[in-house]
Amino acid sequence: MAFAEEETTRYLGTNLIESCGDSEDGLTGWAPSGSCTLSAHADEDASLPSLAAALSAAAGDEDSDEDEFQQRAPRPSGRYVLAARRASDKDGLCRAVSRAPIRPNVTYRVAGWVGLGAAVEGSHAVHVEVRVDGGGRPVGGGVAVVESGKWGQIKGSFRVDGDEPPRHAKVYVHGPPAGVDLKVTGMQVCAVNKIPRLRHLRKKADKVRKRDVVLKVSRRTGVDDDTTASVAGAHIQVVQVQNSVPIGSCITKAGMQNPEYVDFFTKHFDWAVLENELKWYYTEAVRGQVSYADADELIGFCDRHGKPVRGHCIFWAVENSVQPWVRALSADQLRAAVEARLRGLVSRYAGRFPHYEVNNEMLHGAFYQQRLGDDINAHMFRETAQIDPAPALFVNDYNVESANDPSATPEKYVALVTDLQRRGAPVGGIGVQGHVTHPVGDIICDALDKLAVTGLPIWITELDVSAADESVRADDLEIVLREAFAHPAVEGIMLWGFMQGHMWRSHGQLVNADGKYTQAGNMFAGLRQEWTSHARGKVDSNGNFKFRGFHGTYQVLLTTPAGEVKKRTFDVHKGDAPLVLDMDF
Repeated sequence: MAFAEEETTRYLGTNLIESCGDSEDGLTGWAPSGSCTLSAHADEDASLPSLAAALSAAAGDEDSDEDEFQQRAPRPSGRYVLAARRASDKDGLCRAVSRAPIRPNVTYRVAGWVGLGAAVEGSHAVHVEVRVDGGGRPVGGGVAVVESGKWGQIKGSFRVDGDEPPRHAKVYVHGPPAGVDLKVTGMQVCAVNKIPRLRHLRKKADKVRKRDVVLKVSRRTGVDDDTTASVAGAHIQVVQVQNSVPIGSCITKAGMQNPEYVDFFTKHFDWAVLENELKWYYTEAVRGQVSYADADELIGFCDRHGKPVRGHCIFWAVENSVQPWVRALSADQLRAAVEARLRGLVSRYAGRFPHYEVNNEMLHGAFYQQRLGDDINAHMFRETAQIDPAPALFVNDYNVESANDPSATPEKYVALVTDLQRRGAPVGGIGVQGHVTHPVGDIICDALDKLAVTGLPIWITELDVSAADESVRADDLEIVLREAFAHPAVEGIMLWGFMQGHMWRSHGQLVNADGKYTQAGNMFAGLRQEWTSHARGKVDSNGNFKFRGFHGTYQVLLTTPAGEVKKRTFDVHKGDAPLVLDMDF
């Protein structure tokens, strides 16, 4: 192992900055950033001990791995640093990462607690950013939206890409408006040790996604009655033909011209979504000139190959994703155009799509709401369901899983869903896009847990990672896939492309332009095999064949003593008790 790798391994899980209590005055290492004054304090209202109690309760989770828990849960010390007299939202605190150098291509997590003074009402975003070598652009960090007078937990991450390690790294804390006091305690920066987390996720997936099955196998002996006989000793094979958690990808018309692209898609994916060909700016770039020809071509291909297609998307809430002629309409004209789009698209494909994403990225845009009123988003859901009651209607947004965007916290996403439901919108699912950078598993899981309280199914809808280093890319993708697959609320995973030259994001491919699999592609194919159950053996003396398999659809093949092969199909659904099935051949 190279020296740099040995050093990184040695510091896995170790905090690379000293805590507030490491010096007598509590300020060692902390310095003002911008215009403010710093002072150290002990918590006077006992709120920090209550946070520690909450962490202790979390540590008792029977599904937690102790090594993994120690990485992700900094315990408040009871002392904090206060930044007061802040002149702007950029003013705050900073300190060096000093205990060990930052290594390139290693994911680090940032964690800690931040609090606000009570001088201003409401909630405010607190940003923790990591900058290297005096650079102006942060390499990562995290965001917490904190109520005035209260504490919130920071969960973030960063990575320095490339071959050269940075000479210096600093953590900066800022964000609330000028005049709001800012508190920090328990700040941690540590290299992520993914091994305990992956071990935990394998155990969790076995518990969440698999079930014991007992096949009671017999052979009919009568033609006109139900007489059966044992087939003990017969050879039996069980093959899973479909997993209950489909994994799919977006596809494009250009990609479908490439045989290698088509081959990878048909071999490795269960579902499809059209990357652009169904979006309004694509189907009606010029007012009144509507064409679904490209969409029909792709949907026809998927129909021929048995791949269900998600409807993406009817509308897009972000203004710069709305075509110019729509942006130029008056309010009355826009309302008429919205109704025409709804009727034209949804009626055309009635009964064809199992899902629709109705108004994309409402956490990040409000084009229709600002022009047509607060009820327009819910109206889109209601009207879509009226025209085509079959599909589940999804919200869909980005950064919700990353803990780095104050506009897209899980809490704000849940509030959006709740408001839509209050207005009568039949929201049928939550889309978490998954355009991730340097992902950390428990941060993703925390977001999924918070969204799961809605009781709605969650889909990862646009998953991609970006890393020039192939091994880093494969690791990042594996982390997100395993987190999603092991979470009980997640019911499907869609990738946002897979082949070099046919992806929205660079350095994200599973397969190169020449058809060669990357490390990420090999890892992905390996996971698909790992998450597929097959079993073979002989029927026991009691006429039973037992196995444990992933939820989904199976085919069982029984070879009789005469050499005849007989087939049956069955489904394994969720359940705690063993599934016992009578199999008469």
